[in-house]
Amino acid sequence: MIGLDTNVLVRYVMQDDRKQSEKASTLIESLTPENPGFVPLVALVELVWVLTSCYDLTREQVAQALDAFLRAKEIVLDRTEQVSQALRMFGASAADFADCLIERTAAAAGCEKTMTFDTGAAKGAGMTLIT
Repeated sequence: MIGLDTNVLVRYVMQDDRKQSEKASTLIESLTPENPGFVPLVALVELVWVLTSCYDLTREQVAQALDAFLRAKEIVLDRTEQVSQALRMFGASAADFADCLIERTAAAAGCEKTMTFDTGAAKGAGMTLIT
């Protein structure tokens, strides 16, 4: 297994730099279920941030990219179950993906609730607002 950094994922998804995108595609397409690529949570959160803030992808486009990584047998996502749950929450609400992932990861760790000052995270991601 090899780790994949955010910039490799961005080049693969966006195909925006001929040289780097070609190298990223060659690498990712060479992965197999027996020798997969690993995507850490931080890289996944950074990927979503880059796709939305730098490339102006819609929530639906971002969700499609994440879903493709979730379904790929050649890719192992860190905390796959929480990522899958967060992606469903992200698709069904207006919450940021990072907020959804924070809440789902905390719940998986046994937290009865996740406290926040962010009203959007409280409404969309199921966190508890500190008042």
